[in-house]
Amino acid sequence: MTQDVEMKDRLTPSHSVSSDVSSTLQHLKEIGSLIDTGAYSKEIRRIARAVRLTISLRKKLTAPVIASFLDHALGQGSEAHGRLSVYLPKDDGHDMEVDTATSGSQAPAKHLLPELEIYCFLLMLLFLIDQKRYDEAKACSSAGIVRLKNFNRRTIDVLASRLYYYYSYSHELTGDLAEIRGNLLALHRIATLRHDELSQETLLNLLLRNYLHYNLYDQAEKLRSKAPRFEAHSNQQFCRYLFYLGMIRTIQLEYTDAKESLLQAARKAPVAARGFRIQCNKWAIIVRLLLGEIPERTVFMQKGMEKALSPYFELTNAVRIGDLELFKSVADKFAVAFNTDRTHNLIVRLRHNVIRTGLRNISISYSRISLVDVAKKLRLDSPNPVADAESIVAKAIRDGAIDATIDHAKGFMVSKETGDIYSTNEPQVAFNSRIAFCLNMHNEAVRALRFPRNTHKEKESAEKRRERHQQEQELAKHIAEDDDDDF
Repeated sequence: MTQDVEMKDRLTPSHSVSSDVSSTLQHLKEIGSLIDTGAYSKEIRRIARAVRLTISLRKKLTAPVIASFLDHALGQGSEAHGRLSVYLPKDDGHDMEVDTATSGSQAPAKHLLPELEIYCFLLMLLFLIDQKRYDEAKACSSAGIVRLKNFNRRTIDVLASRLYYYYSYSHELTGDLAEIRGNLLALHRIATLRHDELSQETLLNLLLRNYLHYNLYDQAEKLRSKAPRFEAHSNQQFCRYLFYLGMIRTIQLEYTDAKESLLQAARKAPVAARGFRIQCNKWAIIVRLLLGEIPERTVFMQKGMEKALSPYFELTNAVRIGDLELFKSVADKFAVAFNTDRTHNLIVRLRHNVIRTGLRNISISYSRISLVDVAKKLRLDSPNPVADAESIVAKAIRDGAIDATIDHAKGFMVSKETGDIYSTNEPQVAFNSRIAFCLNMHNEAVRALRFPRNTHKEKESAEKRRERHQQEQELAKHIAEDDDDDF
């Protein structure tokens, strides 16, 4: 009796593994049938749903499952099966179990749909990337792109856009992004000629990412400005586009536009895309500091972002106080993090803002102060700090940062009395900008609404149409008889 129990316990794990494998394979077969239905009925939404279901199964993909699905979908003797099967391990202990379990249920060979073939390429690519076999993923994605160029079907656009993304991602993982730039430009041209707007959207973002990866901001802006623009088809791709646009605008010193693009990208991004939202917030914080604004504390306390944004919180604190020494210590302390985020060059620009903030605090605190004391309070470490302080004060007065005058003969800065801000137009301008933002958000939400076609119109049946014609004829007959009686 005890031996039977031991035997059952030993067999239980293998049975659970095989059941997981068979259930995953069954899900993949259902996804394959969904792609078949969408291809024959030309319903793109079905294929998009198939891609979403595949992403949810990504962690369960194994070599035996993919091998069995390729046998089921492509057929063992097909050319596509031969291309993809080379990326699977030859000897696997689970292959025989899955094959014997599913051999009886295999359907006879049929005409291979292009959508199903490209889907198999995408499935294999996901598996290779998750297994960290990046060189094989590069080869698989390149073969899939070559095959994809032969098809011009609108039902394949969703799969093509995903394949383009992983094609670029696999090359990025191996550090070979520069190699595929020409190919991405050619693919973007082909997608434009075929009016494949979803692929255009994806490829434009991949090209912008490619240029920005190598700090080619001017070329990225030229491409962005000349590429055709249309209504966004994918929210994820639109968020990426806004983020790249915000990066370009930041480097070009157009901070107001950059702030709007980055904040919009962070708001529109899905909640699950935490890494993307963190990157958007990092750049948005730097841009707001460069504009002279101080971000609210709630920005740094967002759920799941506290640790990632802590260096930027300390940096913001240094800029808010206007302490140049503290600013330098924070920049040195988190230099590695800033270089990783590629924001170090922007932080160098913040030094002038720190000095200006400190000068503004001095102007508010003192009605009259010598330039020597200004240099000491700003902690200027230059050979001639008094002359530097004088030039900094003069520039701040000219830019309108402080309301003061300089007594050059005696070496003093004299601050003017601060007036009531509510007597100026600044509150009206701020209120107007907030109203414009809310109206713009409302208009975008209205444009994003989708309604099924002609559901508000009730279809008229044949009986109702016959009754309506009969009533119209009787009415016309009565009118004619009334006319005759009048005569």
